[in-house]
Amino acid sequence: MNTTKQITKHLRELYFGENWTCVNFKDTLADIMWYEATTKCQEFNTITTLLFHSNYYINRVLKVLEGESLNASDEYSFDCPIISSQEEWEIFVHSALEEAERFAQEIEKMKESKLFEVFSEEKYGNYFRNLLGIIEHAYYHLGQIVLIKKMIRYKE
Repeated sequence: MNTTKQITKHLRELYFGENWTCVNFKDTLADIMWYEATTKCQEFNTITTLLFHSNYYINRVLKVLEGESLNASDEYSFDCPIISSQEEWEIFVHSALEEAERFAQEIEKMKESKLFEVFSEEKYGNYFRNLLGIIEHAYYHLGQIVLIKKMIRYKE
């Protein structure tokens, strides 16, 4: 399996399961109600904010893979929309998962040599560094989501 296929596999496992950590976004988010997703627990970000933040980078890099210029700023990566109902929450989750799959499909199409080309600007390193970094970043926030979910439910 070449490197782009391996990165794609790793991303899909993170979002849809069958990884060795036995945790993924789809299953973790499946039983979260909108009021839990928007509940502030201590000083932590909400589950909604963490999902938005994780997918912010997927969204921005996906656009680059689709041929657009990089248009991202950490400053906006926590500007999460307000979720006011279960329906809005379900749409939000569905969109995040759908976007992750589109991202995986774009990575899958990449030639392996592209991984070692400069990503957008020299200061960002190469594609490989950015794609792997996005996966590592998302795993970090998935762990936070799992813990916050447990904390919210423990309080109840």
